[in-house]
Amino acid sequence: MNLFRKLATGLALPALLAGAFASAPAEAQNYKSEYKISTVVGVPFPWGLSAQRWADLVKERTNGRINMKVYPGAQLVAGDQTKEFTAMRQGIIDMAVGSTINWSPQVPELNLFSLPFLMPDYAAIDAITGGEPGKKLFEIIESKDIIPLAWGENGFRELTNSKHEVRKPEDLKGLKIRVVGSPLFNDTFAALGANPTQMSWADARPALTTGAVDGQENPLSIYAVSKLHEAGQKYVTLWHYVADPLIFAVNRRVWESFAPEDQEIVRQAAIDASKVGIAAARKGLTDGDMSLVEEIEGYGVTVTTLTESERQAFVEATRPVYEKWKDVIGADLVDLAEESIANRKK
Repeated sequence: MNLFRKLATGLALPALLAGAFASAPAEAQNYKSEYKISTVVGVPFPWGLSAQRWADLVKERTNGRINMKVYPGAQLVAGDQTKEFTAMRQGIIDMAVGSTINWSPQVPELNLFSLPFLMPDYAAIDAITGGEPGKKLFEIIESKDIIPLAWGENGFRELTNSKHEVRKPEDLKGLKIRVVGSPLFNDTFAALGANPTQMSWADARPALTTGAVDGQENPLSIYAVSKLHEAGQKYVTLWHYVADPLIFAVNRRVWESFAPEDQEIVRQAAIDASKVGIAAARKGLTDGDMSLVEEIEGYGVTVTTLTESERQAFVEATRPVYEKWKDVIGADLVDLAEESIANRKK
């Protein structure tokens, strides 16, 4: 009997061990020791804050099974932020909190957010990202082997320069404005009479400091944290001409390597982190709290808020660009976005 008992025990032990691993498949996964998250800017920018929060939440909620590390400065693509999406598709980058602008060369539909003066306020951004247009964009991205998890935000991009106040399109004539590597941005500033100059963000600050370019366009959070007033950017125009939503995303092969319960953790952590980033991107820039604008004015900077009629002059000057790019993006998608904005909750 002892012999049979020993044999039974010997047979039962592997079965028990197999059952234990089956009940915790995440533990049995051959996960990498580190997953790389690409961003263009890091902490303390809202963009970097949300990416770091994502990594921290995932590590905490998976008990260390999944370790994610943020690599800011687009360093995983040698500083060329427009190559980030392709690098993630190829598996060079595991994950990213990426800009819709930087991904637009590979996903033309993301140019939707760069249509000049499409979105007049934050409610308009939310109507797109939280509605049918946002769902369709996520479907398009997923068809390219990238799994989008949540919408984040870099903010409305405002105009700054070192020369003079800008209140009308004519004020931009001849100004050298640093823009991101997108043909749509070139078209928009050319239509306004400026000389758009494409360069990475890493090259922008030195160019502003030396006067190689006269101005740039970015969210005020970027302006403030980067202390662009010290780089001669003494004039700010609040015109809300385009916004820059961010996307939390994962390479498909990496995503499919995660156990289902870990996929859910990573997704929910992205959603939670995105809320942190959106709140940070809007802090001090809403009707009830304009403290960021006041802070910038405290540096001796002239901050100009356009009247509705002044803003309309810019709308009309860039309308041909809007119509041209509507066809590139897809008229149906643009119409859907316009409808969502018209019906937004204010």
